[in-house]
Amino acid sequence: MTEGNFVDYVKLYVSSGNGGAGSVHLHREKYITKGGPDGGDGGRGGHVIIRGNKNLWTLYTYKFKRHFRATHGGHGSKQRSTGADGEDVYMDVPLGTVVRDKETNEILFEITKDGEERIIAEGGMGGRGNWHFKSSTNQTPRYAQPGIEGVEKEIILELKVLADVGLVGFPNAGKSTLLSVITAAKPKIADYEFTTLKPNLGIVKYRDYQTFVVADIPGIIEGASEGKGLGHYFLRHIERNATLLFLIPADSPDISKEYDVLLNELRKYNPEMLDKDRLIAISKSDMLDEELKAEMRIELDKDLDVPYLFISSVAQQGLQELKDRLWKMLNT
Repeated sequence: MTEGNFVDYVKLYVSSGNGGAGSVHLHREKYITKGGPDGGDGGRGGHVIIRGNKNLWTLYTYKFKRHFRATHGGHGSKQRSTGADGEDVYMDVPLGTVVRDKETNEILFEITKDGEERIIAEGGMGGRGNWHFKSSTNQTPRYAQPGIEGVEKEIILELKVLADVGLVGFPNAGKSTLLSVITAAKPKIADYEFTTLKPNLGIVKYRDYQTFVVADIPGIIEGASEGKGLGHYFLRHIERNATLLFLIPADSPDISKEYDVLLNELRKYNPEMLDKDRLIAISKSDMLDEELKAEMRIELDKDLDVPYLFISSVAQQGLQELKDRLWKMLNT
């Protein structure tokens, strides 16, 4: 999937159908000149329904079509015939989609299960026909209810990627390179910051045909929790990851300080993120010899309170151990 096809935030207009009007009709046939009321009810207006679809990974469907309208219910007719219900409109979204009211920014609901259906705009009820209003004092009512109007609203669809592992790190830390090596994903890779502007997903094939999903989140910078560098758009994708893999390059001036900065941004954005399992992978470690790694381990053991390991995506070092660690964390 190319970056241009990954859409994770859209504003939409939805409108449900009006209910059909009830019928005002008096029964007439040969030899019956003054039959009673037999006007039928109006049909229900169509709903606009949001439905979860596990086969979707993006909101790209809604990049070009922004208006969704359900049809109106049919009017009632003679012989107590009920009008046809309006046709419902289904909007399929990826799992992990949050639906907000555009005006209040309130979260209405979240879609997290395949096939889950939620009505976002309820169709208007059909009006009752005149036969409902017959009474001992009014044998031939000549009125019926009009249908109830449908609902119009503007909503926001916001995708939070559903993945088992989220890659967290500063720009140019090697996240996309790692993803391209341990999965079949083909993210954009280049030697400059913010190469990745949209999350990339990859499926890691583990032992015995088992798999787990890794998300490459665009690089975080200091101040991201306040929205710096599109921070809010990046950070929300980490909320749903079960495990966080912090990627810090071996040539970083201070590995523990870099980790603290990243952790602090997550804390400021949402303190609940710190409840997730964490692992640090020190990338580009093919530049280090064993003696230098031993010295670094002494310092890291003192400064870090989370497990870490050395890897190299280019030299294919430590990758199987990384997969083993992640699999164990996901299944403990």
